[in-house]
Amino acid sequence: MAGHLTVRDVLYFYCDARNVYERFVAIGSHPEQARNAVAVLLWLDPAHHQAIRHLPSLNPAAIGIVAAEANSILDCLRQQNLVLPPIPFISALCQDGGIGEVDAAFLAFNQDLVVRGVADILDGAGALIFDDHLYRLLHRYQTGLVGRLRELEAPYTCRPVTVPEDCRSMFVTFSKGQPIEREEIFDYFRQKWGDCIVRVLMEKTTGGTPPMYGRIIFKSEAFVSLVLNGVPLVKVTVGHRQIWLRKYIPRPHNM
Repeated sequence: MAGHLTVRDVLYFYCDARNVYERFVAIGSHPEQARNAVAVLLWLDPAHHQAIRHLPSLNPAAIGIVAAEANSILDCLRQQNLVLPPIPFISALCQDGGIGEVDAAFLAFNQDLVVRGVADILDGAGALIFDDHLYRLLHRYQTGLVGRLRELEAPYTCRPVTVPEDCRSMFVTFSKGQPIEREEIFDYFRQKWGDCIVRVLMEKTTGGTPPMYGRIIFKSEAFVSLVLNGVPLVKVTVGHRQIWLRKYIPRPHNM
């Protein structure tokens, strides 16, 4: 896409991706998982969306398998021991679409590129693709119920909108007797996902007592979505110690 694009242009360009998102949700996928799964498929073929275009012809069972494979990729990419399961359906879609060979080994080797690429999609075009309100407006426009709408005619900018730190933060707790340093958390995500963290804050303690909780501030809200991937709480093992992460909810006197 080039030139002076409007929001409507982008919605049209990604209409196949939107249709796949709606099908994922229709078969019971959590909306966050559905968004992430579509973003993975878009990352595999950002220019032509051939893998995406094959999906509408599949039956619900096959759609469910594709969604499960995409989310298994994301679930594994946050873990310490990276062993991705086979992804035969996604591999076949990529080959049929002329993208080339894509398998678990390829994704594991390029895990930092995968995560940052998917995050860029979620923060960029994904802000429109997964906006229910905009697609309702587009449907009304297409059916002639309304004329030109300012929201649809607005110029599109691919620059992500910066959100407050609270929206891109995660609350992290540690197991008793298993202290962990902030640098270990920082290094864990940096080694796996690249430059994705702004800083890590830890509970302030006295008398040498190890902290029991902390806060991770990511550079983008999309990284929070990719860590959780549709669940409220996830466990990650950092150097044989377990940490638990959930979305940060601001409260008075919180960090």
